[in-house]
Amino acid sequence: MNKALFAGSFDPLTCGHVDLIYRAAKICDELVVGIISNPRKQPLFSIEERKRQIENECKGLGNVSVSSFTGLLADYVNDNDFNMVVRGLRGGPDFEYELDMAQMNARLYKEKVETVFLMTDPKYSFVSSSLLKEVCSLGGDIEGMVPADILAEMKEKYERR
Repeated sequence: MNKALFAGSFDPLTCGHVDLIYRAAKICDELVVGIISNPRKQPLFSIEERKRQIENECKGLGNVSVSSFTGLLADYVNDNDFNMVVRGLRGGPDFEYELDMAQMNARLYKEKVETVFLMTDPKYSFVSSSLLKEVCSLGGDIEGMVPADILAEMKEKYERR
């Protein structure tokens, strides 16, 4: 049985993330979308909001669940018996960073865990959560890059600031 983890901050969840979740769900028996709490980042959405957003976008996928964690990815993988970690790649800089991370994590995993890289859909190759937050906060149009309900929540949060 392939139990996979797709981890990230998902702040906000982008259409690129959703695409990767749907594609990853096809190649594993169980997929956990793991929301990493990064203390170095100032999130727009709380962990609870992000969890709800991801669950709403994935409600048609019976083999997908959502959790959150802090600390090392490898510790979470080891503690929860994952045998696959899914990572998305947008381009060259992502590959270099993700390769280094995958090699370090391979040393930290207790059991054999495979890191599987999925290339992003080209229409999302430039999309990052931080870029979308910046553009949205300045009133720019990011429609089609985040799910519509999440875009509405983003606009509401920025209007209150």
